[in-house]
Amino acid sequence: MSGSPDEEKLEELRQKKMEQLQDRADAQGEGDQEAAQQQADAQKKAVLRQHLTDEARKRLNTVKMSKPQFGEQVERQVVSLARSGRIQGKIDDDKMKQLLKELKPDSQSFDIQRR
Repeated sequence: MSGSPDEEKLEELRQKKMEQLQDRADAQGEGDQEAAQQQADAQKKAVLRQHLTDEARKRLNTVKMSKPQFGEQVERQVVSLARSGRIQGKIDDDKMKQLLKELKPDSQSFDIQRR
């Protein structure tokens, strides 16, 4: 650069424009990710609605409220079973209870005895 003020201003403007374009590209990439996540959630909900009865869905929602990670694990399990074709008909409340017992992490029981 020759160092003239006009060229310096022009270079600053170019730099700012490149930063703005980069910021836009980053924001659009995040928007695409978010849109894909929303679409995946919508598909998961549709599969759950199709394969769970109302009572089973209520039970699963209750579990998700008290134990979010475990509820997500159960949802993933139900979706994978549905996609692999291993669910015959709909999962009712009794089947959901059984599934929750099978997937439940081992809990320790404490027996307190007073003397």
